[in-house]
Amino acid sequence: MNHLITKRRHRVWARAAVALATVGILSVSGLPQLQGTADAAVKAQRCDEMFKLSGNPTDPSKLPWANGDAVRPKADWDSYGFPNQRKAMDGLTLPDDPADRDKILGKLDQPYKKYAEGTPERVYATYKDYLSRNGGTDAKYGGFQNWLNEAYIEVYGRNPRGNAYHAKIVKDLGLTGPDWICEETVKVTDPETGKTYERRFDAFNRKTQEAVEVKSGGNHDSEQAPKDRAFLKDPKFKDYKLRYAFGQPQSEDTTRFTNGLKQLGGPGRVTTYEHVSTPEAEFEPGKYTAQDTKKSIGRSSEVVRQSPATPADMKRTMDRIRANDPTGLRVRGPGGVDFSTLELRYVGKPVKGQGLNYSFAAKKVDESAGLGYGGQEKAELVSDSFFTWLALTPEKFWVNLNPDQPDKIMDKTFGKTDAGRALLQADLEMKHDYARDMDPRAGIGKEFWDKLRAENIPCTHGVRNWIVPKPAVVREQDGGLYILDAPLKVNSVPQDFKTPSPNGDCNLTEAQHKRVQNLLDTMIVPDVEKKVNTDAKYTDLRRVYNSRVAAEWIRQQDAKSPTDYHAIINSNKVTDWPLRGKNTSWIPEQTYKEYVKSFTQGDYSYPCEKAGQNATCVMGGVDFSKAPKKNISQAQFAAEHKYLSRTTDISVKTMTDDAENKDLLALGGNTTSHNGGGGGPTPTPTPTPTHTSPPSTPPAGHTPNPGHTGQQQPSGPRGGLANTGTQIAGIAGAALALLAAGVGLVWWRRRRTAGAE
Repeated sequence: MNHLITKRRHRVWARAAVALATVGILSVSGLPQLQGTADAAVKAQRCDEMFKLSGNPTDPSKLPWANGDAVRPKADWDSYGFPNQRKAMDGLTLPDDPADRDKILGKLDQPYKKYAEGTPERVYATYKDYLSRNGGTDAKYGGFQNWLNEAYIEVYGRNPRGNAYHAKIVKDLGLTGPDWICEETVKVTDPETGKTYERRFDAFNRKTQEAVEVKSGGNHDSEQAPKDRAFLKDPKFKDYKLRYAFGQPQSEDTTRFTNGLKQLGGPGRVTTYEHVSTPEAEFEPGKYTAQDTKKSIGRSSEVVRQSPATPADMKRTMDRIRANDPTGLRVRGPGGVDFSTLELRYVGKPVKGQGLNYSFAAKKVDESAGLGYGGQEKAELVSDSFFTWLALTPEKFWVNLNPDQPDKIMDKTFGKTDAGRALLQADLEMKHDYARDMDPRAGIGKEFWDKLRAENIPCTHGVRNWIVPKPAVVREQDGGLYILDAPLKVNSVPQDFKTPSPNGDCNLTEAQHKRVQNLLDTMIVPDVEKKVNTDAKYTDLRRVYNSRVAAEWIRQQDAKSPTDYHAIINSNKVTDWPLRGKNTSWIPEQTYKEYVKSFTQGDYSYPCEKAGQNATCVMGGVDFSKAPKKNISQAQFAAEHKYLSRTTDISVKTMTDDAENKDLLALGGNTTSHNGGGGGPTPTPTPTPTHTSPPSTPPAGHTPNPGHTGQQQPSGPRGGLANTGTQIAGIAGAALALLAAGVGLVWWRRRRTAGAE
């Protein structure tokens, strides 16, 4: 959490260091500080001596690339540390206004090297020097924040990261002994052009005739491309093999490049090996670190913070990054994350004063896909929803789209939050989807109505649909909770309502009612359920529900022993987590009016028959509710998810590849939770009551000629988890219900940073 969203105040000096987002990666490294260097002046040296290693070299036939391209076994995936103390300055800001900016920079009258590292003066003076060398403008990075992240911090850390990974490759693969020489430079000549190059390889073995290039990320060095092609074509090296070792899966561009080398070199001469290992920047957080306290760790907030807001911004960002990184020394950043797929993976045990570990997954994409935008918006929704569920008492968790109840749309306080908005909008969206599936002109709807006509059933009764979770598959272990699967289910029952249908009444026999409902349950409902679980339109809903689950689990832990969230729980104060961005002006009545229009006028019209006469019918309408959990055994967890614990542990420190799913990334962190402030009596956590009855709210689909089967309408909101259509059944005690099929979780809090003042 610990994500601070503060208004950037354009003031001078002391206020120029407002930390805007949580991040702080602490040292967690299984590899000692091994000193190597990537400087051009370095002399070739035995690899084991360069990195102060010992041990016998690995048999060449046992090296991972001996038989062609390879990927490191998942059981061996790990992480390594590298120093980059400049990350402690990543919360520093500079006013966008040129006049305010110049007031700060104008006070710096010495060369930047005269100021101590780790001070804002050093950072600002370095930026001032950069501007002076570029005519006073920042066309290259487009602003201080981009320069800070992409140049001052990231570029500074490239050599240390590369050195640490280089040492790790040498150590892990056993490239030791007198035959393995690191930083070896050879002269290569392209026989076609006659041009001669000096090509320095990270490891070189004349005995086995192997040249090794090591990359900590998944990108190649475009400046080395002509040299590598010359190496493969040079007759002097015709018997040599070129080995590429990557720390991350290759990017699409790099795969095309290495495939081209393979074709040029011929069978077996060029191999790629992905020695998957996650880099962790090591530094001591300080006053200007983008965080709330020194105990905040994790790269998730850093990646989110650097995610552009729009696709256009994303393109500009990636164009800039690629232009400024021709050597391909970066590791994967926000451009490699599809933030629309964020999904909760793990929630750790909240320990008072020590924060909470968490991890979530997102789809991994190539940076060229341009999907790394919108991270902050998605994370804000998850974060705000989490705190909303903690702060509000359970009887406020309801929404209600009922054409007969314009005064009972949702609790007024809940209606001022994005969590409430997401639920109400999902209600409406589901009604529309149900209506679309009932269209008799094509698809499932046509098949449905063809069956009714074949059985002489002229119309359908009104129907109410709501969503409940199927039993979520989880594993509680080592004080935390792994969320393995949390599918949603759509329930459907007949429903009466007072608001007239534009299609008139539908009088059916009891047998016909049952037959209609049977066809709905087997044909229409499953398709709607699939949309709820997978369609992008419902991602906000799934995020919000996952936040609710996490919050309920925190409630349960807090009931056992007070946590850092104690003062927030049941406080009924949600002003820190309001409607945001494009939804700032949203009000519940807005969604209600859309629903009533759909209910009374329909989403579309189609030719039909009324009382034996040709006519036009309309279609429109939805609803939502409930929750349960299934804790799998330790044996099943160990067998089916044997890499998940390790992936989760690494993800708490930095974004990493998911060993269980090559298409996913895992990223998380630890947070010191919002303490809520204030004094007075300590509130007692109230477990959410469990309700087993279905919701009593409006029909999920306003189908043609609604009938007479109905249920009593609710007298008002009841306790339970927030719902869309009525109250959501709660999760009490150990019966934790996990309510989402796909969601992201970033634990953030809304406070001002103290360190900047």
